Amino acid sequence: MKKTILASLGLVTISLVTTAVAQIKPADQIKYRQSAYSFASWNMGKIKTNLDAKNYNAEQVKAAATAISAVAGSGLGALFGAPGGNTKPEIAKPENQALVAQLAGDFAKAAKELSAAAERGDKALVEKAFAKTGGTCKACHEKFKK
Repeated sequence: MKKTILASLGLVTISLVTTAVAQIKPADQIKYRQSAYSFASWNMGKIKTNLDAKNYNAEQVKAAATAISAVAGSGLGALFGAPGGNTKPEIAKPENQALVAQLAGDFAKAAKELSAAAERGDKALVEKAFAKTGGTCKACHEKFKK
C-alpha cells in the first residue's frame, strides 16, 4: 500500500514538473539553464582553487559541492527543450532527448558523489570526485555546446 502511494505521488510530481516546464518560454529556458550552469561553474571554480591551494578549506569546498549537487539534481535536463544560447540545435531534437537525460543524470550523480566526498573532508576523495564531475560537464559540452 505504502509503495503504491509513493509511486502515485511520484507520477503526480513528474506530471506537475512536466507541465510546469512545458509552460516555460524558450527564452526563459535558456536564461534559467545558463544561470544555473554559471552558478555551478562558479562553485566548481571555488573547489578548484581550494584543490590547488596550500591551505585547503574543507568548509568552503563542502558548501560549493553542496550547491553544485543541488543545481545538478534540480532537473536541469528539462530546460533543454529550446536550443539557443551556447547550445547546438541538436540538443532539442527528439532523438537526442534520451542522451540529454543521460548526460544530465550523469552530472547529477557525479555532483552528489562530489558533495559526499566534500562532506567527508578528504581532499584526495574530493579531487577524484571533482575530476569525475568535470568529466560529465565535458561530455555534454563536447556533444551539445557550440
